[in-house]
Amino acid sequence: MTGTIIERCEAKGLRMTEQRKVIAQVLQSADDHPDVEEVFTRAAALDPKISIATVYRTVKLFEEAGILDKLEFGDGRARYEAADRDHHDHLIDMNSGEVIEFVDPEIEELQDRIAQKLGYRLIGHRLELYGVPLKKG
Repeated sequence: MTGTIIERCEAKGLRMTEQRKVIAQVLQSADDHPDVEEVFTRAAALDPKISIATVYRTVKLFEEAGILDKLEFGDGRARYEAADRDHHDHLIDMNSGEVIEFVDPEIEELQDRIAQKLGYRLIGHRLELYGVPLKKG
């Protein structure tokens, strides 16, 4: 399913209040992987009446509807991204917490080969790499 988060919510029959629309817009425009606290900060800047509880409930609703993917990178914070995005993997900088998205055809091919070797057809995967920056000489 394609379209904006709001369009996808409406297509799934979710009731879209004005506050849910603001939260959806914040998530749609995110170029990072915000946690609920960050979504709340951004949404409250647009509509000061939005509560943190509303953001938690809305994010959970969107996740359960398959509109958002929940990502956990081992830092105790659940982060979110739109579920309809093109496939990509993540490299997490353990010093800064920065999440770097990447696609590598060699890794994709290797994963397919491994699945086939083990007697499976790969239908999906999630790859997260954790690292620290190399020291520059």
